[in-house]
Amino acid sequence: MHIAILTFDGFNELDSLIAYGMLSRLSLLGDADWRVSIASPTTRVTSMNGLTLDAHVGLPEACSADAVLVGSGMKTRDVAATPAIMDQLRLNPDRQLVGAQCSGTFLLARLGLLGQFPASTDLTSRPWVEAAGVDVRNQAFVERGNLATAGGCLAAPYLAAWFILRLKGLEAAREVLHYFAPVGEKESYVERALATLVPQPVAVAA
Repeated sequence: MHIAILTFDGFNELDSLIAYGMLSRLSLLGDADWRVSIASPTTRVTSMNGLTLDAHVGLPEACSADAVLVGSGMKTRDVAATPAIMDQLRLNPDRQLVGAQCSGTFLLARLGLLGQFPASTDLTSRPWVEAAGVDVRNQAFVERGNLATAGGCLAAPYLAAWFILRLKGLEAAREVLHYFAPVGEKESYVERALATLVPQPVAVAA
């Protein structure tokens, strides 16, 4: 099982690395079939705050993964305006899970994956996503089938737990959330997170 986290130059560290840390928990627990990769269009990317990472895989391999998380960053609109990158993003919710964090939702919109269905994003990215024709909801997490979007850096655990829930089940998601939750708040944090992730009917704009 391969989960790729799309991470572009100018990336937001919290969005990519919280998810990377949480998703990698299953490997530490001995799941030999579980693989998490940082995927980038170049071999090395630098975050919005100067942290440099070496990518594990390129975009073509990422797009063949079982699940893809599209991270955010301060250069997302530059990415969206770069055909050499966008043409490589062949994501397909019919065959893989696809999630997006904050401005990553804008990339899904530009790829035509959201259609008329609602989504979540951060406050900065909201005008761009709405201009792309997407109904943005004031919610931290929105799910539709194999697509999920989250808004706000600290909504990253919702996306990570959603991938685990869908790929490995409820108990695995609960264990990972419990491990990372603040001490003294673990039970309440886990229950609130799982309540957020429970699939709910989503109204589609007429």
